[in-house]
Amino acid sequence: MGGLKKILILLGVIIMITLLFVGCSNESEVKQIIDSFTKDLNDRKFDKLYENISIKSKKEISYEEFTNRYEKIYGSINARDINIKIKEIDKDLKILASMSINTIVGKLDYDNLNINLVKEDDRYKILWDESLILPNMKKGDLVRVETKKATRGKILDRNDEELAIDSNVNSVYIHPEVFNKNKIENIDKVATILDISKEYIEDTIKDKPSSQLVHLLNVSPYENDRINNLKLIEGISIKEEVSRVYKNSEALGNLIGYIGNITKEELEKSKGYSQTSKIGKAGLEQIYEDRLRAIDGVEAYLKRGNEKIEIGKVNQRNGEDIKLSIDSKLQDSIYNELKGDKGASIAINPLNGEVLAMVSSPSYNSNTLVTYKTKEIANKWENQNNIQFENRANDSYSPGSTIKLITSSIGLESGVINPNEYMDIKGESWQKDSSWGNYSVTRVKDTKRPVNLYDAVKYSDNIYFADKAIKLGEEDYIKGLKKFGIGEKITFEYPMQNSQISNNGKLDNEILLGDTGYGQGEILMTPLDVVLSYSALVNDGNIMIPRLVISENKESKVYKNAIDKKYIEELKKCFKGAINDEDSTGYLAKIEGKNIMGKTGTAEIKNSKDDNSGINNGWFVAVNEDDPKIAISMIVENINKSTSEYVVPKVKNILNYYLN
Repeated sequence: MGGLKKILILLGVIIMITLLFVGCSNESEVKQIIDSFTKDLNDRKFDKLYENISIKSKKEISYEEFTNRYEKIYGSINARDINIKIKEIDKDLKILASMSINTIVGKLDYDNLNINLVKEDDRYKILWDESLILPNMKKGDLVRVETKKATRGKILDRNDEELAIDSNVNSVYIHPEVFNKNKIENIDKVATILDISKEYIEDTIKDKPSSQLVHLLNVSPYENDRINNLKLIEGISIKEEVSRVYKNSEALGNLIGYIGNITKEELEKSKGYSQTSKIGKAGLEQIYEDRLRAIDGVEAYLKRGNEKIEIGKVNQRNGEDIKLSIDSKLQDSIYNELKGDKGASIAINPLNGEVLAMVSSPSYNSNTLVTYKTKEIANKWENQNNIQFENRANDSYSPGSTIKLITSSIGLESGVINPNEYMDIKGESWQKDSSWGNYSVTRVKDTKRPVNLYDAVKYSDNIYFADKAIKLGEEDYIKGLKKFGIGEKITFEYPMQNSQISNNGKLDNEILLGDTGYGQGEILMTPLDVVLSYSALVNDGNIMIPRLVISENKESKVYKNAIDKKYIEELKKCFKGAINDEDSTGYLAKIEGKNIMGKTGTAEIKNSKDDNSGINNGWFVAVNEDDPKIAISMIVENINKSTSEYVVPKVKNILNYYLN
């Protein structure tokens, strides 16, 4: 009797273990099915989903209807990042789960998703219905998405001229049924008018239904002649459609930038965008994307007979307008003076820090990037290695002799420079002592007589300024440079390369210190740094914080107290002499009736003193003393002419335009 009892107990334990094992096995299999279902939803593998639904479900919906329904609904709401979590599983294989989906109307969260499984041929299958598309959906429901277009913010210049707006462009369509009646002739005509390849046109209309209008490309509203000629071709249709439109000028390309189709990478790291979104790609369009961006109003809902059941909603939000301190006419004037040379120029109001122009050359017409490239433009860009996309206005350069204002100011303030003292220099080369070995500093002109500060500025005497920098010493010279903001990060709305004192921030080498004093060595400054330093001459020695976006930065503030007021008149005298004296390097900038101050600079870019393959960058910076409403710096890269003869007249023409 006792043995039988033991046997019965053992059988009970075995049964319990078996039931527990079967239960765990079932639960594991169910979880695997739901995980697989979720993965297929995210991967848009709706064909695999169909394989895993029950026979009964397949009798209710065909493969084509099933896959099309998912494709259309999930496509219309841009469903992604789908997550299904099991909350409960009962003994009848009924599952209670939660579901979340990211969509164009935000994240949708559902707490009560019911999923039923059935066993077919020893495998679990999903008993499918429409609630597995969206949990509150029923058979016969339609998904509708309504969009209310928002407008991207405008970019305006200081005079409210529109530099970037949402407006109409001309969309060119081809009606193949009509167009193909004279296909070869019409392709030739369109290719000639638009200056595009015949192959592009052929590929666009290839295999398209003959009754369907096929979009070819968009044409800028400034290209009226092309549009008028296209209208004469049978089978061509022109429609006005809203797009981004820019001021018709290359001068603004690198500053304003452009928008374009969002990439996969941008979509992954940017919230609230869809696969069809446009996003800022360069310039201010990119920098101020968050402010300029328009958010379309979107409402997604289920249509159940006459009933409208909301899925989600995003309110329309127009982008914010951005007003710049830029004078677009001045911007055009400067760009035209550069004539396609590699270079940059920045003009500011020296009294309030407003940036009046910020030019990089060569540049591009932003409209080309939002419409299409002609063969002429495409070939030009390719032949130039796409240099027009290099923004030189925010680049840093060796400042050359433009730094001599800073060295002069530091020297006067420290007492190392006495404007009435002369330095007796013999010849065109100099070294402090024999410890320099074969290295020496050279100057352009041997004056045949001792020079003082006025002479050294006028003749741009490198030897004079090298000597003064060495006498100042590393500590005092670096301290003086920082009074002008050199070696520090500047506060500015547009990203700029940082200026630097040297590669390691030190001047502990006597030769390096001397070379820095006349703008060579390892010192680097942007065109903005250079023009700001000269603005102090007409603003009581102060440099203002530069401002570009005046719709938000309305108040002018002092950035640096750069020059001691007691030395301003002496410096003014010297740097007016660098323009007004007939034997000065900047004489060609002299304007009758105007008191212009400034300085030329030629920066030698070479690997060593003996390098004959180096290039010269030409600088000129100027500011008017009377009614000081403009200070301007300009650099032209790799000039093979005299800076005085090539760069100076360009700046003079700009000053004449702006001051008169």
